[in-house]
Amino acid sequence: MTNHIVLFEPLMPANTGNIARTCAGTETVLDLIEPLGFQLDNKKMKRAGLDYWDKVEIHKHDDLKAFLDTLGPNDEMYLISKFSSKSYTDVDYTDNNKNYYFVFGKETTGLPETFMREYYDRNLRIPMSDHIRAYNLSNSAAMVIMEALRQQGFPNLEKSHHYENDKLKDDYNRHERYERNLGDE
Repeated sequence: MTNHIVLFEPLMPANTGNIARTCAGTETVLDLIEPLGFQLDNKKMKRAGLDYWDKVEIHKHDDLKAFLDTLGPNDEMYLISKFSSKSYTDVDYTDNNKNYYFVFGKETTGLPETFMREYYDRNLRIPMSDHIRAYNLSNSAAMVIMEALRQQGFPNLEKSHHYENDKLKDDYNRHERYERNLGDE
């Protein structure tokens, strides 16, 4: 099973850089559908991704059709859109025989309407109030991929790590502490 974040014609290098960093931290493949609104070597994008670019598997696709042509019979594609009525948390992402692709639209116009209609049953929504137009693209990608990974048991990811200069060392890292009711202190 492999998870993919797919960006359709992304415009903002900082968003793509932040998403690349999330991909590096979660071992998620990043698929970029051209045209891009920036060069991959853009300094803002590089800065947002920090020094993690060598840890990200990136696939570039000439256009939406070229991306769709890469999908196989065991691939599950989901379009993330504010226009859907089905929540991204209502889908089961745990089939080890499938690869999961989460497709996000361009920051300004989202995904093409014809594409969304063609895959109507694959549209998912992140719940939000009507006070905003949409969530930030990099935040949206992080929310969706973390839900998929949570359901999958966070494969290959550290659930706990102890650092040499751990801020919670000694008393806080003792197992017994977490069995107490911390609200009584």
